[in-house]
Amino acid sequence: MSTAFLFSHSPFRRMLLLSATAALCLSALAASTPAKADDTLKVAVGQRGSWDTSVSELGQKAGIFKKHGLDLDLLFTQGAGETQQATISGSVDIGIGGGVMGVLSAFEKGAPIRVIGTEINSAGDYWYVPTASPIKTIKDADGATMAYSTNGSSTQAIVLAIIKEHGLTKAKPVATGGPPATFTQVMSGQIDVGWATPPFGIQALEEGKIRILARGNDIKEIREQTNRLLISSAPVLERRKAAIERYMDAYRETVAYMYSDPMALKYYSEIASIPESLAKRVRDEFFTKDMLMPDKIIGMNIIMPAAVSLKYLSAPIPDDKLKVLFQIPPSHQ
Repeated sequence: MSTAFLFSHSPFRRMLLLSATAALCLSALAASTPAKADDTLKVAVGQRGSWDTSVSELGQKAGIFKKHGLDLDLLFTQGAGETQQATISGSVDIGIGGGVMGVLSAFEKGAPIRVIGTEINSAGDYWYVPTASPIKTIKDADGATMAYSTNGSSTQAIVLAIIKEHGLTKAKPVATGGPPATFTQVMSGQIDVGWATPPFGIQALEEGKIRILARGNDIKEIREQTNRLLISSAPVLERRKAAIERYMDAYRETVAYMYSDPMALKYYSEIASIPESLAKRVRDEFFTKDMLMPDKIIGMNIIMPAAVSLKYLSAPIPDDKLKVLFQIPPSHQ
């Protein structure tokens, strides 16, 4: 009997054949098993096109959320009030840009709202008039109609703070919706003082069509406090905690990317439909990186009394209840 015959029928040969067959089966099984799909999060974004509200959209374009196993289903609202309602109702998982006083008010009233991060500390918003307006300074706006986006929004809180700071007892705050709708109302004479957040209006400013009358950061109490928040709801946090934590890690990574990678300005110019040079001006003139970092709530000693004074709250919310409201996931990076 030949050596070849003995080897071909040996236990060693049979073991090799079985191993090879098993490997082929495992390979075929792996090929036929679909890859695990990314988790989808529905995200409501207030005021599309602002630098500070573009974190989710920019991170999606750059593949950062994908890297964290997330696919974002983005929808865009007219302001913080709409964003907050969509979040509380459960129609979205995360809301971008909830006004801090509106959030406090909803929580006090028993809404299952939760804060998962800071959207912006301080404010990039500004108030303007047409160049030909007889209103030359903010003091001249006493008796004028002054725009904000929606009830419960951060812009409502800012315009009320501007009125209080400058003693504009006859000024009339008016909800006008987003920047484009507001601009139309201002330029047609329906509203005296409009509001916007960059980049909206910057082109008109450069062309001399409008004048900036006041900035949110002109008001000390606005400059030194958290202005808008990243929000979710208690049921979503309970059900989707791991996905929310990954979202926040990707969010932090995206903010860093926005101030370090030139592609962020290119993507942003496409989102906002503006030249890259104007995109750079918006970022560098109106928004610092620290303003967008999501882990720090500042100025609660200012926010709470102001919320009571402006009738958002009946009384300050005690610390033990604030711990329930603020549920910012720790960084895992």
